[in-house]
Amino acid sequence: MTDDGLFVGAVWCSGPWLAVVFDGRTFDHAAVFDGIGDVWLRYEDGASRILADVPVGLVDGETDRRRCDVLARDVLGPRRDTVFDPPAREATRKRRFPAASRTHERKTGRDLSQRAFEAREAIAAVDELLQELPEARDVVGAAHPEVCFRAFAGRPLDHPRDVAAGYAERLRILAEHDPDGPVTVQNAAESTGGAAIDVPDVLDAVVLAYTARPGSGRLRSLPADPPRDATGLPMRLWYRAETALLAS
Repeated sequence: MTDDGLFVGAVWCSGPWLAVVFDGRTFDHAAVFDGIGDVWLRYEDGASRILADVPVGLVDGETDRRRCDVLARDVLGPRRDTVFDPPAREATRKRRFPAASRTHERKTGRDLSQRAFEAREAIAAVDELLQELPEARDVVGAAHPEVCFRAFAGRPLDHPRDVAAGYAERLRILAEHDPDGPVTVQNAAESTGGAAIDVPDVLDAVVLAYTARPGSGRLRSLPADPPRDATGLPMRLWYRAETALLAS
């Protein structure tokens, strides 16, 4: 991977998507989109990497949890509750919780959380994009913002993302990674206009963009050698760090 091209962090904001974009190592812009398909249409010709904050690679009848989610909980410590098990692929296509829950339990033998159900449309949209456009598979990947912050910090974070101390902690981590980090957050926030984007979502999109772009540290994944789902999608979470979060 060279420094050329666009590097995008895309976050689902319980409705719209926020994309933060670097051109090489330089912040270029941020924009709000209706869906991940619109993000792809905007950047498909120039993007070298797009990291989204929804799972890529879904269980389709397996009883084991995705290993990337198990490992993410291990490295996050007190922030482990930010990681949820995504619905089984068939369950993401159900519109009502009872139907989705029954399908998920039948496929996996486990209960479906309300939080996973609420994210199902975004998860299904990313999955459908990657199923329908094979060329997107080399560009679009999954990253968990809390794992990315954890990797940049070199330690588990102390505070949740949605409290003032959590905002300050994450802004400080970004500033330590790049002195222009706080300015990037401000520029991204100003680009949201009147869209329903919360401040923590802006921070999440920025850290995903910093993870995607070339910079200090190496792009790594949990797990380092990911398994693939039934459709061939690798089940992993990307992060950037000088050393691996977990030993191989």
